Amino acid sequence: MRLPAALIGINEARKGRMSGYLWLKAVHIISVISWMAGLLYLPRLYVYHAGVAAGSEASATFKVMERKLLKYIMNPAMIASFVTGLALIWQLGEAALTMGWLHTKILLLLGMGAMHGMMARWRREFEQDRNTHSHRFFRVMNEVPTLLMIGIVILAVGKPF
Repeated sequence: MRLPAALIGINEARKGRMSGYLWLKAVHIISVISWMAGLLYLPRLYVYHAGVAAGSEASATFKVMERKLLKYIMNPAMIASFVTGLALIWQLGEAALTMGWLHTKILLLLGMGAMHGMMARWRREFEQDRNTHSHRFFRVMNEVPTLLMIGIVILAVGKPF
């Protein structure tokens, strides 16, 4: 009988060794935390940026902060999250095809990726001084990644179906 990859990782950890599966899982968790930090912070920057005049010194500062957050933290973290997540699914083998919770989690992750894409579009609009959204819009959008994250964590930890 072949043990699931998750149990193999646990057995290896009990023996004092960290298996490739556990290393992969650790990198996945680190990259997800980094991605979520950006997804939660960038809309907050937009809230403040929407409240300053286009072309002002404050606007220029926000543009730099937003660009660097997206380019150097969020994009690499998102890519690492998806790559390591797919590798973890691959380790599960055919069993992954029958896990309803995993299919739902992937759907929520696609929503998270869509939010990332929308944030990138909003950044370009701010960069070109063409933002049309209010600070209230960005306050509401700031909550979407949190709601998606709650659903994803419940599915990943609880595996309810």
